[in-house]
Amino acid sequence: MMRIPFMKPNLVKNKEYNSYLNQIDDSRIYSNYGKLNTVFEEKILSQFYNGVGYVTTVNNATIGLMTSIMLSKKDSGRYAIMPSFTFSATAQAALWCGLEPYFVDIREEDWCLNEKLLAKHIEKLGEEVAIIVPYATFGTVVDLSYYQNLIDNGLPVVIDAAASFGSSYKGEGIESTFSGPIVYSFHATKSFGIGEGGLVYSKNKSFIKKVRQAGNFGFDTTRETVQIGLNSKMSEYSAAIGLATLSVFPEKKIIRQYIKEKYIVKMKKCGLLDNGWKVHQTRGEVAHQNVSVLCPKGCSGAVIVDLLNQLGVEARTYFSPACHQQSFFSKHPSSDLYVTEDVASRVVNLPLWEELQEEDIDYVVHALSNVDRKVKELSIYGA
Repeated sequence: MMRIPFMKPNLVKNKEYNSYLNQIDDSRIYSNYGKLNTVFEEKILSQFYNGVGYVTTVNNATIGLMTSIMLSKKDSGRYAIMPSFTFSATAQAALWCGLEPYFVDIREEDWCLNEKLLAKHIEKLGEEVAIIVPYATFGTVVDLSYYQNLIDNGLPVVIDAAASFGSSYKGEGIESTFSGPIVYSFHATKSFGIGEGGLVYSKNKSFIKKVRQAGNFGFDTTRETVQIGLNSKMSEYSAAIGLATLSVFPEKKIIRQYIKEKYIVKMKKCGLLDNGWKVHQTRGEVAHQNVSVLCPKGCSGAVIVDLLNQLGVEARTYFSPACHQQSFFSKHPSSDLYVTEDVASRVVNLPLWEELQEEDIDYVVHALSNVDRKVKELSIYGA
């Protein structure tokens, strides 16, 4: 067993939501946008969006992406433009909607879609562009004003903000500069984890109504199917866990921010940040899911992870291979992906979970320093 596992999901314990389970037993309503789900949505809208806009829960974020893309896309278009440095669910969602992923490179600074490069490919592809699907990498608060301009000019955009729920910049979330759909994940591995689930937010009331209707087989009030649909309803049990999580999430966010800052301080103190290592730049107050870093140029993140594992530290390489490097997606078109391939080759994701103690962080950083020293001695680094 690893001395320091990569993650230890920490969902609220059953004593925190037992009262909600009793309400489910009394109502005998278990799904279909029940009472608890409604209260959960209302509290989210009030606590995180100051009552501005509209939300609907979904049973997972991939379904949230699928329904949002399907209801937003230009029917005449062919391509869903997105980064390759993202979870494969983003590309899968586009495929399920009958679109072809078109991968565009990311920025070096925050690993988000390169908007200057994106503009060139939008112009190049013209009417073949059906939708843009940017990813808010690892929970960062992206300035979406560029994408709002695209929407204002008739080009649909859906934001994959899987890990960004609760993230804010100067007191506002990524929705502050964007009116379109934003999709969040509530998977157990996320900071706001309820087991499985997700949320779609938009300032467009009619759009959220359509997403909600799509999630109930496309039914209208007479239970006649009037649009494309499937089943994306969140169960009342998930909503119960979600309601209990709302009360503890502010503390979870603070703890996760504290742990990342401790990592940065300790990595700097031991010289790693002066020796070619870089910490992923996130914007705003983020409820961090993990600590993402780049190893020095010429080194492989996969090598680092393997050596850390040998020292009892479980680490990962998100998202390596990038989507376009996976055989299933490799046939799809793309821009040049130099930055994506560089980041994917060097990324290392370090453990972050709420019970992680300072001595655990010390152990991880010490192990990382030893690995750094070892790869130098073995000449694993390039010139």
